[in-house]
Amino acid sequence: MKRLVVAAALLLAAGVSARAIELPPEIAKRGSLKVALVPNYPPMEFRDPATNALSGFDVDLGEAIGRKLGVKIEWQETSFAEFMPSISTGRVDAVLSGFTDYASRHETATFVDYLRSGPRFFVQQSRATEFKDMAALCGKKVGASRRTSFPAQIAAWSEKNCASNPIVFVGTDGSGDARNQLRQGRIDAAVQGNETLPYLMDLEPGVYAPVGETIAQQLTGIALPIKEKTLQEAMAQAVDALIADGTYRALLAKWKLTDNGIEKATINAGQ
Repeated sequence: MKRLVVAAALLLAAGVSARAIELPPEIAKRGSLKVALVPNYPPMEFRDPATNALSGFDVDLGEAIGRKLGVKIEWQETSFAEFMPSISTGRVDAVLSGFTDYASRHETATFVDYLRSGPRFFVQQSRATEFKDMAALCGKKVGASRRTSFPAQIAAWSEKNCASNPIVFVGTDGSGDARNQLRQGRIDAAVQGNETLPYLMDLEPGVYAPVGETIAQQLTGIALPIKEKTLQEAMAQAVDALIADGTYRALLAKWKLTDNGIEKATINAGQ
């Protein structure tokens, strides 16, 4: 009986804690959060090929945050280029879509950081013996999405490690294009966030092989309007609550992202 009473008290406390997270009045009245995403970056967000349903770590995390806040998540598909305009004009309340927290973006949005990541080189498995270490990439064609920070990070790594034999960078139209060019042999290696590689290697076994470690560290965050301090705090509290109750850890394991987890949500901690 004592155990039942304690368990009931814990459940009641959890419910009170969830309800105690304050939301902006208009969101609380609406009962939903409008959240933008681009479902083309597995395992973060994508459409399940079998059902066409939205899937991925960010989708699961967003739904879990909604439950903590007591609101429904209204997913709104958009383009990467529309992320910042959507936030600044109020078309959406948040962006939750593998979006990197850079200091240069803080003038337009505030980020609640929930994941660590970093760019990593990878090659075709059939050529893995040619790239036993990262130095073997010097002088080679390396592709990465031109819409990310990867080009600058690759250039910085090349300048530091390749001296007079620099990497030849090839800009691609997204990470999917980089992988296509890699499979076609048009580039020697590619770069994308280390949060995606384990999933892709499971999805396409025997196709890719990572080379070395990450070449930089960055944070992924939920982008929110700068003026919405109440919403920023609510998001951070919700993420911390999911970390505390084990939901966050379970989602990391589900999507093979355990190495990318954080201990506590931060705000605008990106560089």
